[in-house]
This record gives sequence, C-alpha cells and structure tokens, in this order.
Amino acid sequence: MILSDLLGHEVRDAAGEAVGRVVDVRFRLEGATDPSRARAVGLIVSPRAATSYLGYERIGVTRPVLLARLLRWMHRGSFLVPWEDLARIETGGRVLLREGYRREPSALR
Repeated sequence: MILSDLLGHEVRDAAGEAVGRVVDVRFRLEGATDPSRARAVGLIVSPRAATSYLGYERIGVTRPVLLARLLRWMHRGSFLVPWEDLARIETGGRVLLREGYRREPSALR
C-alpha cells in the first residue's frame, strides 16, 4: 500500500464508531545515515475535515490570519493515533483502531 492511499480513509474505533478521517501520516527521521530513514509514527485523524493542514500544522508557523482561523476551525479536535494503535487497514477505505487506542496532540512543535 502507498501511504498516500490512506488519506481520506474513514477511521473507526474498536466498537465500530466513526472517529474521523485520515488527513495525514506522521513520520520521524531516524539514524545518521544519508539519507535518514523515515519511520511512520502514526496517523493524524480529523473528526470534521478530510483535507490536509496544507503544511501549517506546526505550532508557531506564520500564516495568513484568515487561513489560520479556517484551518483551526476545520481541524478542531484532530489527534494523532500512534501506529501501534492501528488494529488493521481495510482495503475498502477504512482504518480500524485497537481497543484502548491513544489520542495524542496532532500539532508539531
């Protein structure tokens, strides 16, 4: 699977309740090799929007005021689900989370 194929997938918890849609995949660069290896850390889930943050997910990034307000409103309640909390990714466009999954802050520092 190509990770960009996950964008827009519906996300459901272990009880089958919809919690949002995948709007981004978070990575961490590891190692001192050239190039560094990227490791998937988790999925960013938005309960209200199916669009990305347009690159403005970092805290403290300067952006036009109106765009900042729109993105903050669209993505209110968004969260990061760590990769290990994914139960499975179904081919029909759905991500299922394991019971007791964690909701971590989605903003980058």
